[in-house]
Amino acid sequence: MAAAPSEEQFAVLQILLKASKKDEVRHLCQECFLSSANGSEKLIEDTCTTLSVASDEAKQLICSLHRLSRYVVHRGLISPEEILSLFPEGFHQNLKNLLTKIILENLSAWRNEVQASQISLPRLIDMDWRVDIKTSSDSVSRMAVPTCLLQLKIQEDAALCGNDLTTSSLTIELNKQTVDTMLDGLGRIRDQLSAVANK
Repeated sequence: MAAAPSEEQFAVLQILLKASKKDEVRHLCQECFLSSANGSEKLIEDTCTTLSVASDEAKQLICSLHRLSRYVVHRGLISPEEILSLFPEGFHQNLKNLLTKIILENLSAWRNEVQASQISLPRLIDMDWRVDIKTSSDSVSRMAVPTCLLQLKIQEDAALCGNDLTTSSLTIELNKQTVDTMLDGLGRIRDQLSAVANK
């Protein structure tokens, strides 16, 4: 969870007043949200050039913008009032309004980016099944036993596979008791999902 920006970090944001155009502030906010923003030499150089500031000031500004935007996304703030309330008293009013507007414009894309970058469990892509009859056994009582073969097609998390969407197949053999237990469990999951969806 991202931590709230400190008083000092909010003070650093006022460096943005040196920008000659609102688009420069908008571009910098978008770049600073990225995970790779902190420590990016190119971003630091671009910020130094655009705002005519020293390298240390550019680093502090990038860090402050990164923390503010990440905090808003992670806290789920969606209204202008919620974002405006983060700024300390005495913060430059026009800059506060501009930053709030920029954050709100990018909020949806940033949220999607955070969700896409999270490590997730493998996803079920497809499923196939068939019922077979085991006809050979060392025990006469186990002759002609039905069994279910369940084939699952699974997509691994892209973050763990170098951004390649790797799919694999998994085949499971289930007897009647196991199928009954699985169906009972899936029924409970369905009921819980329905209960949550109807709230």
